[in-house]
Amino acid sequence: MALNPQVFKTRTISAIVFAVVMLGGILLGFPTFFLLFTVIHFGCWYEFQKLVSKIYPPYQDISVFHRFGVMVAGWCLMLNFAPPGFQLFGMPLHEIGWWIGLTMCFVIPLTDLLLNGNINGKNIILSLGGLVYISLALSLLTGLYSHKISGAENHPGYLIPLLIIGCIWINDTMAYICGSLFGKTPLSPVSPKKTREGTFGGIFLAVAVSSIVMYFIYPSVNTFFWIFLFFIIAIAGTFGDLLESKLKRMAGVKDSGRIMPGHGGFLDRFDSLLLAIPFVWIYLMLLNF
Repeated sequence: MALNPQVFKTRTISAIVFAVVMLGGILLGFPTFFLLFTVIHFGCWYEFQKLVSKIYPPYQDISVFHRFGVMVAGWCLMLNFAPPGFQLFGMPLHEIGWWIGLTMCFVIPLTDLLLNGNINGKNIILSLGGLVYISLALSLLTGLYSHKISGAENHPGYLIPLLIIGCIWINDTMAYICGSLFGKTPLSPVSPKKTREGTFGGIFLAVAVSSIVMYFIYPSVNTFFWIFLFFIIAIAGTFGDLLESKLKRMAGVKDSGRIMPGHGGFLDRFDSLLLAIPFVWIYLMLLNF
């Protein structure tokens, strides 16, 4: 697959704008971080519901309370993972998330019953799937905002989210370049444009570059910690990309949305992140880092 200069230019400009917005939201503090990922959360949910409605048409008939209530419930999960000390109207964010989220658990099935006369079990399961796929992942990322890495004392709270996003960005970029220049063997029927050469090249460069940078910034942290961390991010991120490609294939669409020229929608841009976050969280919890 030859490198298309115009496509590469479009993707590069979009990536620069994306990087500026993401860095601004992450680096300016937790309030802007949470605002940024609140937008991402609702954007991903909007596109997820569109995809699911194409895959399973009865999902289109969910009530407006179900449609937006499940989004709010997922956002409340993010609130529940907010670091201690952040408040709204004098009330801790995690308490607000807990009570509103608990209310939604009762309101959503009740409104389905009252407005539709029955509760479609498959619609409920699909919405629960969205909560796990989107809301739980971004909630864990919210919880990782203040997570500290042993041996890297006084590192900023945004370090882990920044590392996950940075590694995925390197992986995606290098996979595209390597695939365009050297790709010959298709990786999977789910995503015909991806090649094994591009995928392996992206993973290798993402792990190598990220680990070398962090070795020089935090030399007191075991190098293998960084290597395994970035390997997990790159591998899980690749499968996240394939998972979303499978959903789009089932829905019969090319992109989940059009928020970013050359990159598609929210899910197209954050599919790798959504699957990588839970595995990073498990890795850090198991190591007690």
